[in-house]
Amino acid sequence: MCLGIPGQIIEITDHNNKLAIVNVAGVKRQINIACIVDDQHSPESCIGDWVLIHVGFAMNRINEQEARETLQILQEIAEVMANN
Repeated sequence: MCLGIPGQIIEITDHNNKLAIVNVAGVKRQINIACIVDDQHSPESCIGDWVLIHVGFAMNRINEQEARETLQILQEIAEVMANN
């Protein structure tokens, strides 16, 4: 089982190595976007995209509603774990 976390790409930091900054619930991290870049999607066109992140890689694009729902569920899980 793997866990993917939704985040929004906010900046491209290295075009050659396909690195970007993603915002995950207010936390900014560098990720690799090589898996979502192709002939139709340049690194620059990824800014603003919501993606599913696993081990530092954007694995695929997701829609904003799905991302927000997942982040809400993860927040609820964190609250339950903190109270136990």
